[in-house]
Amino acid sequence: MTGDGTRAVHAGLPEPVPGRPFLPNPAFGAPYHLDPVAGPRLGVDGYGRTDNATWRALETAIGALEDGECVTFASGMAAISAVLLSVLRPGDTVVVPADGYYKTRAFASSHLTERGVTVLEVPTAGPYPALDTVRLLLVETPANPGLDVCDIAELAAQVHAGGGLVAVDNTTATPLGQRPLDLGADFSVASGTKALTGHSDILLGYVCTRDPERAAALTAWRGATGAVVGPFEAWLAHRSIGTLDLRLARQSANAAAVAEVLAAHPAVLSVRWPGRREDPAYQVASRQMRRIPGVVTFTLADRGAAERFLEAAELVFAATSFGGLHTSADRRAQWGDATPEGLIRFSCGVEDTDDLVADVHRALDAIKD
Repeated sequence: MTGDGTRAVHAGLPEPVPGRPFLPNPAFGAPYHLDPVAGPRLGVDGYGRTDNATWRALETAIGALEDGECVTFASGMAAISAVLLSVLRPGDTVVVPADGYYKTRAFASSHLTERGVTVLEVPTAGPYPALDTVRLLLVETPANPGLDVCDIAELAAQVHAGGGLVAVDNTTATPLGQRPLDLGADFSVASGTKALTGHSDILLGYVCTRDPERAAALTAWRGATGAVVGPFEAWLAHRSIGTLDLRLARQSANAAAVAEVLAAHPAVLSVRWPGRREDPAYQVASRQMRRIPGVVTFTLADRGAAERFLEAAELVFAATSFGGLHTSADRRAQWGDATPEGLIRFSCGVEDTDDLVADVHRALDAIKD
């Protein structure tokens, strides 16, 4: 098997043809020419909401990294909602992470409960209730923003014993950091807006599965709802995946260095990064993850301290989202997360490690000034 860098660079590319680009140009089109007699035919593009060669190339690329069949969507939330709404029926029970992305919880509580679905919120690290009657278990591991981790294989075995399904939000880890389908998950779902594409310039979501019928159902759902990714965005995403291995390596190295700085500074009340041996998630993360992502979460005394840190940092952009080239950070309580007022999600970019560490030092020291 080839290495991560090789797979990322070559994922989804066509066979070389003299005179043509490595990555084909975006295919723009709403209607396509039809056979005037036969009309639409299977395997021949007919309409842009259901057919696009650029999507297919991107889906081939992501599918190669996740080792599954991929269906792309317009955003991560479009992908998550497609899984939830296409699987769950009135009377079903779904488990969602109590400490995961807050928009997922909000969607479940507002849209699923009114459709007769029982929604249970459980912390990523547990404890979990009996799962033998659960139709769908959705976990986010590492969780966003707290970075707790759960044992995917163990939970999948429990859910499958009762005939249920498991979906893993793999946004933070990316397919080079973790392959949920290998660990027993039925769906690997993610926001490709984040580290997968890493340039902070597109919205994208996807779902991967190894069940052809589930993939077909998701494709039909996308066509019916119109939650499609634009061809130019799909092309940008495919282009960006080629540097995924390189970006993750620098981001992870930066996170390791920043986490140690944070852990040693008196202004920091707590720090979470699953790559630290002292972290509660370290044992499970080191067992099931192939690499640790570049996101570090830490807590300062209060809102004012967090704001002074963000204002003082010169290399750190105050912004939501994570996984980009540029280091960014945000105070999560302002978005609705049930977190301390001083909790900051810190996404390491690809800046030089020494420069980033020095900037974090300065910003932490500025809190007390």
